[in-house]
Amino acid sequence: MTRYLSTALVTLSLAILPAFAQAQSSAPAAEKAQSANAVSDSRISQQVENAVVKVFATVRHPDLSRPWTKQAPTEIFGSGVVIEGHRVLTNAHMVLYAGQIQVQANQEGDKYSATVVAVSPGMDLAVLSLDDASFFDRHAPLKRSAALPDIKDNVLAYGFPVGGSSLSITKGIVSRIEFAAYNALGTGLRIQIDAAINPGNSGGAATVGDKMIGLAFSHLNNAQNIGYIIPNEEIDLFLAEIAKGKYVGKPTMHDEWQTLENPALRAFLKLDKSVHGIVVHQPLRPDADYPLKEWDVITKVGETPIDDQGMILTRQNLRIGFLYAVQKAAKDGKARLTLVRAGKTMQVDVPLLVEKPQLIADLKGTYPSYFIYGPVVFSRASTAYVGSLAGNPNAAIGMSILKSPLITQRADSPTPEREELVVIPSPLFPQSVSNGYSNPSGSVIYSINGVPVRSLGHLVQILRDLSDEYVTIELDNHGGEAMVFRRTEMISATDDILSDNGVRAQGSPDMMEVWTAKKTAPATP
Repeated sequence: MTRYLSTALVTLSLAILPAFAQAQSSAPAAEKAQSANAVSDSRISQQVENAVVKVFATVRHPDLSRPWTKQAPTEIFGSGVVIEGHRVLTNAHMVLYAGQIQVQANQEGDKYSATVVAVSPGMDLAVLSLDDASFFDRHAPLKRSAALPDIKDNVLAYGFPVGGSSLSITKGIVSRIEFAAYNALGTGLRIQIDAAINPGNSGGAATVGDKMIGLAFSHLNNAQNIGYIIPNEEIDLFLAEIAKGKYVGKPTMHDEWQTLENPALRAFLKLDKSVHGIVVHQPLRPDADYPLKEWDVITKVGETPIDDQGMILTRQNLRIGFLYAVQKAAKDGKARLTLVRAGKTMQVDVPLLVEKPQLIADLKGTYPSYFIYGPVVFSRASTAYVGSLAGNPNAAIGMSILKSPLITQRADSPTPEREELVVIPSPLFPQSVSNGYSNPSGSVIYSINGVPVRSLGHLVQILRDLSDEYVTIELDNHGGEAMVFRRTEMISATDDILSDNGVRAQGSPDMMEVWTAKKTAPATP
C-alpha cells in the first residue's frame, strides 16, 4: 500500500515536473509579451496625446433682442486633433462667433493663434489653420480608421474637459451606432460610447487601438456616461467637400414618412406580404412633377432594401436608418428609389436638398440682420430667437394665446407671399412718438400701410418708398394693436434715437444697401 502510494507520488511528480518546467520557461516569455504590449500601448498613447490639442476661443454671440450689438465676450475652451495638411479638426460649436482662437499642445505652455478654414454648423465640424506652421513639425497628424468600429470595442476618449487643465483620458466601449440628428441643421452617423464625455471634451479624439474612430461632440444631459462621437466617415465627407471649395452640406431627403408595421395600414395599402419599406406620409412638395406621392412605399434605396421600421442592414447586427443609404446613394443631387404605388413597382429619381427651406431659419453662425425705423427695431425671426422666447414659460404661453406665427408657423416652408417672418425683437426705444403703445417685443409684422410683408428686405423697401403722411404697422397676432406714426416724425426721430442709445448704424449692411438703393414704384397691397 505504501509502495503503491509512493509509486503514485512518483508518477504524479513526473507528471507535474514537465508542466512546472514549462511554466517556468514560459514565464519570461509571458512577461516579455506583457512588456511588449505595455510598450506598444505606451507608444500609441504618446502618439495620440501628441496630436490632441486644447482649443481656446473668445466668442461674442448675437444679442437676439438687441441685434445691432453683440453679447459680451466669453472665454471658452475645448479640444481638437491634428489632422493631415497641417490642420486642426474641432467642433463647429467651439469656434462659431469666435473673434480669437488659440491652440495649445499637451504638456506645452505656448499658445498658437488659429484661423477657421472651414466650418459646418450642421455637422458640428470645423477645420483650423495655425499662423505658425512649425507647430506641426512636432505634432504629427493622428491616423483615422477607415471602418466603423464594432459594438463593444474598447474605446479611449481624449480631451480637455472641465475639472483640470491637463489632458484627460477616459475608457469605455462602443455602445451604439445609429443615423441620427446632430442638431436642427444636420443628420449623420453617430457613435455612442460609455466613456465619460464632459464639457471641454468637444473636439477631442476617440480611439480604438492606434487609430482615431471619430471626434467627440456631445453628451446626453441627465444621464451617466452617454457620449456621442462623430465618426470618421462623416469627417471624411466634410473634408472631401471642403477640398473642392466651400462646404455646402450633405444632400438628403426632407419628406415626412411613417413605418409600415401596423397590419391595418398594410391592408389599407393592399400590400403583398413580401413588400417591406417605409411609407411616404407627406411629400416635400405637392406639385405633380415631384416624384414621391402620399402613400408611396419606398422599398429600396439604390440596391439596399428597407425594412418596415425604415431601417437598413449595413452589416451583421448593425441596422441603421434608411437615410444613411440615401446619403451614400446621392449622385448629382439625386437618389434612385424603388417604390410601390397603388400595387405597382417603379423606380424614381428623387431630388435631394442640403437643407429644407424654413420660414424660420437658423443663423448658421452669422449675426442677425436688422433695421431701425424711429423707435421700432425690425429683424428676421430665427430658430435661436424663437428658442430664446420658448425658454421663457410666460413668453411661450403668451405667444400660444395670441396665436403668434412664431408658434403656429414654426415648421412651415417659405412661400412667395411670405419668404420669412419679420419680428420686433425688442421694446420700443423711449421716444415721444411711441407714447401710448404697448411693448410689441416678440410680435411678428403682418403689413406696412396695408402691404403684406414678405421679408425683412421687403419691409425696408416699403418704408423706403413710402410717401404717405402716416406709417401704419399691423402685427400678426390676436388681440394686438396697430401702431400708427407720422412718417416725417419717424424719419427725424431715427437719428436722435441712434445717437441717444449708442447705436452705430441704422441697419445691418445688407438692409442699409436696400435702404439707400433707388426708390422703386410704390408698393401696392
